Amino acid sequence: MSASSRIERRFAALKAQDRGALVTFVTAGDPDHETSRALLEGLPGAGADIVELGMPFSDPMADGPSIQKASLRALASGASLKRTLELARAFRDKDPDTPLILMGYFNPIYIYGTEAFVRDAAAAGVDGMIVVDLPPEEDEELRPAAESAGMAFVRLATPTSDEARLPAILGAASGFIYYVSILGITGTRSAGEDTVRAAVAHLRAQTDLPLVVGFGIKTPKQAGAISRIADGAVIGSAIVDRIGGGLDSNGRPGATLVNDVLGFVSELANGVRGQG
Repeated sequence: MSASSRIERRFAALKAQDRGALVTFVTAGDPDHETSRALLEGLPGAGADIVELGMPFSDPMADGPSIQKASLRALASGASLKRTLELARAFRDKDPDTPLILMGYFNPIYIYGTEAFVRDAAAAGVDGMIVVDLPPEEDEELRPAAESAGMAFVRLATPTSDEARLPAILGAASGFIYYVSILGITGTRSAGEDTVRAAVAHLRAQTDLPLVVGFGIKTPKQAGAISRIADGAVIGSAIVDRIGGGLDSNGRPGATLVNDVLGFVSELANGVRGQG
């Protein structure tokens, strides 16, 4: 199954079920490689419909303290873009169906080499990428190569994306649109449902791509509400906080960390499925 068809098939299947997606985010290598692999491979079974895998970076400017700490923990444990792709390949070897999106910043990709990155990501079974600091005007070094390799290039739309800006964002997008529901960094306040509803309706009038909403969604109730408005709800910081909370005083994962985090994801999944 190709990367693009995995995303399309997943959203089509969810539409047939009359529900939105639970989109989960974890940082590759947090808190260490083996624990990260166990978490990543356990997410679909816990109810994640789409998985975003963060590429650790030392200066994640769009992220709040939770994901910043996750990146630093991962880097301290030896994480790299190469090892991130190893995790992606291990995930795909076990799960042929769940869409896997790499999310992060352009600097590690540039250092890795854009052609090599696209080649290796496609070979690892990655379905798409979100590069938060690469605007449409600056993406020619990466987007065409990704699309030629069959990977989606997911774009971010924000509350400040006005009528002059939206055509450039939507026209260069594929896979789905990620609507950032608040101004600011990840893991902070949450947007009101009416505000999100109006923004989603505005975007739906201009694109046929699925719309997922993230930033500030922390609870099963919030995830359920947003997934009924949009095509999916993205939860990242709240999951990452559970990982951080499962570490001992030396930063090592406790014996129940993986089960506890996946249990929380199951609660989010129940919220999205209207069972919470």
